[in-house]
Amino acid sequence: MCTCGSQPGEPSPSSPSTSLQRDATGDGGGGGGRGPRKRFVGVQRAGGGKPSTELVTRTGGAGKRRVVTQVPGSILNDAELNAALSVLPENYNFEIHKTVWRVKQAGAKCVALQFPEGLLLFACTISDIIERFTGADTVIMGDVTYGACCVDDFTARALGADFMVHYGHSCLVPIDATLIKMLYVFVDVQIDNVHVMETLRFNFKPRSTLALVSTIQFVPALQSIHRELQADFKVVVPQSRPLSPGEILGCTSPRLPRGVDAVVYIGDGRFHLESIMISNPDTPAYRYDPYSKEFTREYYDHDVMLKSRRDAILEASKARHFGIILGSLGRQGSPNILAHLQRVMERRGRRYVVVLLSEIFPEKLRLFEGVDAWIQVACPRLSIDWGSAFDKPLLTPFEAAVALRETEEGTGGVYPMDYYANESLGPWTVNNIAHKKTKRKPLT
Repeated sequence: MCTCGSQPGEPSPSSPSTSLQRDATGDGGGGGGRGPRKRFVGVQRAGGGKPSTELVTRTGGAGKRRVVTQVPGSILNDAELNAALSVLPENYNFEIHKTVWRVKQAGAKCVALQFPEGLLLFACTISDIIERFTGADTVIMGDVTYGACCVDDFTARALGADFMVHYGHSCLVPIDATLIKMLYVFVDVQIDNVHVMETLRFNFKPRSTLALVSTIQFVPALQSIHRELQADFKVVVPQSRPLSPGEILGCTSPRLPRGVDAVVYIGDGRFHLESIMISNPDTPAYRYDPYSKEFTREYYDHDVMLKSRRDAILEASKARHFGIILGSLGRQGSPNILAHLQRVMERRGRRYVVVLLSEIFPEKLRLFEGVDAWIQVACPRLSIDWGSAFDKPLLTPFEAAVALRETEEGTGGVYPMDYYANESLGPWTVNNIAHKKTKRKPLT
C-alpha cells in the first residue's frame, strides 16, 4: 500500500551538466562531468577479491575491531533489487540496500517515509521498492518538511508505523529519542568535484584561506574537495557540533576563525548560505551551485536585518501580554525552551498564553487580538526572514531573552546562529547545557 500525500515541490535537477562555467565572466573550458563515484565504506580483505561489506570501528590497538553493521550479500547482490534501483538517479545515494536490510532486521510491518519536497518525486518509486523487497507496507508522509527538526515520528506512530525513514537531513533528533525505530538517509549527492576545484583555483589567489561549508547532501564531496585543495589553498572546514564538519543549517552556523579570506558554500539556494553570512558578516561569501555549475558572489543586507530585529525587540519589551508559540511540525518545537520561557515570564511577572501551531501565518496570529507580542519556538529564520510580515512583533527565543533583559544583544553586534549548537549562548537554544538532564547522585 503506497499512500501518497501532497504534490512534490521542485524536481531535483538531474546530474550536473558537463560545461565548465567558472563564473558569469569567466572563460569556458574543458573538463566534463564525471560519472557517479562508487562508494565503499568497509574493509578490504587480505588477498584481494571483493571487499567485505562489514563496517567497523577501531576500539583499541592495531587490528582490534568491533563490527558495527553489515548488509548481507544476499541483499547487496540481489539482481532484481539492483535492477529496480536503475530507475533512480545514479548520483543520488538513497541507501536502498541498507534500508531494505534494516526494515527486515526490525521485522517492521509498516514503514513511514518522510521526504523534503525536493525529493518527493522519488517517493512512490522508493515506496514500491521497499514494499516489494521487505514485505512491509509503506506510508508516504506528504506534509511539508523544512528540515531535520521536522522529523515526525509522532504522526508516524499515530498512523500505525513501526519504522520510519527520514530522507535528506542529518539526525538532529537522536534515534534513541524517537518513538519508533528510525533510519536517517542523508541522500549523498555526487557532483563534479573537479569542476568545483577548477572554479576555486580560477577565482582565488593561491594560498588564500577558504572556509568550505555545505548541506549534509554534499558533505562527502566537500571533504574530498578539502583534501584535494590543500596544495593550493589553506582550507578550513568549520564545525558547529553536533553537526558534521562543514555542515550548516538555516538556523545553525559556526563563527569562522580570524584570517579567513572567503567562505564558499556548495549547494543550491541561499537559505543555508544566509545562515553563515549572518553569523560572519565581515567575511565575503560565495556560492557554487553544483547543479547549474554557476559560481557567484553573494551579499546580505545585515544593517536592514539588524534594524528590523531591534525594532521588534524594542516593541516587544513594552508588551503586557505575550503569546508563546510551540511549533508542532514534527520535532520543531522544543519543550525545554518553552519551559525556560515560562519560567522567565513568571519571574518577570509577565502574562502569557501558550499556543501550539504547526504552521505560523500572519492571518492566524491576527485572531489573537489580546496578544501584544509573540515568541515562536519553531524556526528562528521565520522571525529573521519574515518577521516584518506580521502585525505584532514575532521574536525568536534569543530575541525574547534580549527583550526581557535576560541577555545582551549579541557578541560584538553579531547576530548568533547557534540554535542547535552544543556550545550555544544560553537556554534559549535547543542543546544548551542548561537543558541537559543531571544524573541523580547515588544514595549514601
